[in-house]
Amino acid sequence: MLENSFGALAPVTVFSHFTSHVSLGEIMFKIIKRGITKVKEDIQVIYDKDPAADNLLEVILCYPGLHALIAYRFAHRLYKWHIPLIPRIISYITRIITGIEIHPAAKIGRRFFIDHGEGVVIGATTVIGDDVLIYQQVTLGGTGKEHGKRHPTLGNGVIVGAGAKVLGNINLGNYVRVGAGSVVMEDVPEYSTVVGVPGRVVHQKFRDENGTLMHNRIPDPIKCELNRLKYEVLELKEKVEKIG
Repeated sequence: MLENSFGALAPVTVFSHFTSHVSLGEIMFKIIKRGITKVKEDIQVIYDKDPAADNLLEVILCYPGLHALIAYRFAHRLYKWHIPLIPRIISYITRIITGIEIHPAAKIGRRFFIDHGEGVVIGATTVIGDDVLIYQQVTLGGTGKEHGKRHPTLGNGVIVGAGAKVLGNINLGNYVRVGAGSVVMEDVPEYSTVVGVPGRVVHQKFRDENGTLMHNRIPDPIKCELNRLKYEVLELKEKVEKIG
C-alpha cells in the first residue's frame, strides 16, 4: 500500500520528458545554475531596494523574506517534478521559521521581494510576475472553496502595501500599486493605484522616480467620492435656482 501511494516518486516520471542524448548530469547542472542565478537576483534586489540593508551578508543572514523565497524556489522545483508531500513539508517548516507561507504550487517570477514578511500568505494558484514587491501581512488568497484557478495574478512591477488583501481569481496589471490595508477583489488595470475597503482605483500616479508607492500622498477614496457628490449637488442646486 505504501509503495503504491508513493509510486509518483519514480525518477522516470521526473525526467521522462528529456531527450536521451542529454545526460542527467547536464540537466541537473542547468537546473542548479538557473536556481543560483534567481537567488542571486533575489539577494541583489533586496540590497538595492531596502535602505536598511547595509551589505549583502546582512541580506543573506537577516531577511526572513529571502529565506522563505529560497525555500519556496526549492520546494516549487520538487513540486514541478511531481514529488509528493516533501514540498508541502518544506513550506510548513518555512512558515514556522519565518512566519511566511508560500504554497509550493504558486508561480513566482524573478527579483521578488517580501519586505519584513511576517504574516504573508501566498496561495497555490497565485501567479506573480517579475520585480514585484509585497510588504508584511499581505494575503494573496482565495474567496472560498473554489477549484482550479482561485488566487490572484500579479503583473510585473506590482507593489502591494502592508496588510493588503488581494483575493480571488483576479488580475492586477503591470505596475499596479495597492495601498496599505486595502481589500482588492476585482481586476485592476495596469499603472493604476487602488486603495480602500473595498479597493477603489485611483487613476493618479502616486510613486516616486524609483517606482516606490508613496502612501502619504494617496487620497482617501471615500472623501473623494463625497466631494464629487457635493459638487453634483451644488450643480443641481444652481440649475434649480435658474429654473425657478
